[in-house]
Amino acid sequence: MGVAIITPFTETNEVDYAALERLVDLHLNSGTDFLCVQGTTGETPTLTMEEKRTIRKRIIEQVDGRMGIMLGCGGNNTQAVINELQTEDFTGVDGILCVVPYYNKPNQEGMYRHFKAIADSTTLPIYLYNVPGRTGVNMHPETTARLALECKNIIGFKAASGNLDQIKRLLAIKPDTLDVLSGDDALTYEIMKAGGVGVISVFGNVYPKEFVAFIRLMQEGRYDDARVLNENYSEVYKLLFADGNPGGAKAQLSNMGYIKNVLRLPLVPASEEVREALREAGEKLQAGSILY
Repeated sequence: MGVAIITPFTETNEVDYAALERLVDLHLNSGTDFLCVQGTTGETPTLTMEEKRTIRKRIIEQVDGRMGIMLGCGGNNTQAVINELQTEDFTGVDGILCVVPYYNKPNQEGMYRHFKAIADSTTLPIYLYNVPGRTGVNMHPETTARLALECKNIIGFKAASGNLDQIKRLLAIKPDTLDVLSGDDALTYEIMKAGGVGVISVFGNVYPKEFVAFIRLMQEGRYDDARVLNENYSEVYKLLFADGNPGGAKAQLSNMGYIKNVLRLPLVPASEEVREALREAGEKLQAGSILY
């Protein structure tokens, strides 16, 4: 159970390092297996390079080897990604999450060459990240499998296409060396049942202990028990994305007293309607003792 951790901000829009420390402690105490640091959910495009370095350093020092660290390191400029991998300090990073290039709209051969060049430039384990809704292009299962076969350090894939048939196709043709992780909380049940190994979660920002319990049931093959939890969580899954990500997660973490409800432009906080609905949904889960 990995979590795409949010970046908390103060009311003056600075990185809130005290709140970040509280969140990391929450995950250390909840059984979260790894943190995905500086992914999309972390509002990474709005962070300065210095902020990225400081956030990375502080999380790695606080975690101190007690759970895994996956670092978002991707982009639509192949050489810039390679330069970052070769010049930045990645001590303490267990692997990188590398997104399909956005905006440029490369074809399948362009995607293949992009990731092959990146893989050849580093010894770090690489997880590919396919999220067509954000990038404007969709990496086909055959391209992913080709990369995993040819590049020994490409060992994982975050599946966030929302296309379950496509994800199942990848699970059917991929080499055993490639792990598939759900990038969509609401599809995690189906993806893991079909052969995926886990999740990089947004829901887990808010309810890490609860989602760990769900993932453990899936890993144990207790699908009936896991399905009950999945259904119980479904309303929160929807609300977390009703006003965009990470607006929902930040609204609920603010409701729970962990952070200030602040995002950096161009993102804005979730509406009061969504925030109140999240509060009510969370209270309903707690009152019914149906979290886990």
